[in-house]
Amino acid sequence: MCITFLFGLFIGSFLNVCIYRIPRHESIVFPGSHCTSCGTQIRPYDLIPVVSYLVLGGKCRTCKSAISLRYPLVELVTGVLMAVQYWKWGFSLRFVLFAALTAVLIVVTAVDLDHQLILDGFVLAIAALGVLYVFMVQIPQSGLSALLDSLIGMLIGGGLFLLISAVSRGGMGGGDIKLMAALGLWFGWKMLLLLIFVAFIVGALVSAVLLFLRKKGKKDGIPFGPFIAAAAYFISICGPELLRWYFRFVM
Repeated sequence: MCITFLFGLFIGSFLNVCIYRIPRHESIVFPGSHCTSCGTQIRPYDLIPVVSYLVLGGKCRTCKSAISLRYPLVELVTGVLMAVQYWKWGFSLRFVLFAALTAVLIVVTAVDLDHQLILDGFVLAIAALGVLYVFMVQIPQSGLSALLDSLIGMLIGGGLFLLISAVSRGGMGGGDIKLMAALGLWFGWKMLLLLIFVAFIVGALVSAVLLFLRKKGKKDGIPFGPFIAAAAYFISICGPELLRWYFRFVM
């Protein structure tokens, strides 16, 4: 688990590059990591996740410009979330695929918070991983019924959010609709309905806190993608147990 956490820190460092560059249509490979203020190439020993930020005091070594706290936070969060996935699934194909999903959801969250945008490339990556998950994990375990469950989940996820968008006259963005359809492939219709419920609960609680603290006004838009992503991660860890508890409770 510790190794997975350390590996996750370095994955988080790469995710920071994706979060910054992809919405700006920049290459995630060239040029190498550099200060966004002075453009100086960052030395390898200043690229150690979290540690370099602390050693440098959160400032560029060359120009002393402040480095956003988001960089070490993304690294830490990625490390922790990856470690929890490993704790849940052990070293398995399921873990590898859920870890990949987690990485994409972290990027989706940060980009949506910055730009109020969920890029189609992220949705396609989630959908592609979902197809792999269905054919390599779900079908061998549960048979072809898993494929039908996933297809219904995709239709319900996309269709329900499309309906919400139409009724609310744009209250739900196109990116949210596509993201929910892609996640339907992963979780199937039963778990997807649970995911939607969790996303709305989390969204309502966070929105209430922001309104109470006057960080947002009643007419201010709040990106919903991060709530979907948080709910998806939660369901990936606790979904089956939560669903079984629900059916035992109601029956």
